[in-house]
Amino acid sequence: MIVGLGTDIVEIVRIGEMIERHGELFLQRVYSELEIKYCQRHKEAIQHFAGRWAAKEAVMKTLGTGFTKGVGWTDIQILNRQSGQPYIELTGGAERVSKMKGIDEVLITISHCKAYATATAVALQHRPAEN
Repeated sequence: MIVGLGTDIVEIVRIGEMIERHGELFLQRVYSELEIKYCQRHKEAIQHFAGRWAAKEAVMKTLGTGFTKGVGWTDIQILNRQSGQPYIELTGGAERVSKMKGIDEVLITISHCKAYATATAVALQHRPAEN
């Protein structure tokens, strides 16, 4: 059963400006070490950083909290399966909120071009929530 839906779009140049302005501090505040390594090994790294930014925003919308209530950027990690398919790993506050809401899995899709990155997330519940 779908229990949450989120989508986001971001201008890639905006993320590039934030990286340029704040450097490592920005990267470490928003992305995990694995996400940073993944993005930096691509020729168009900023597109990948922007895609992950959009994905984190989309996931946050499925949780319905925003980046508040103890949920941080790095509590949402976007990883890739061997096939390249992205998947979500929640920790910390994001994991606590997802459990409270009965979310068992969050599916994600990410796309980008030269100007924009977009992502859509769907939160699923595989079993009925216990009352």
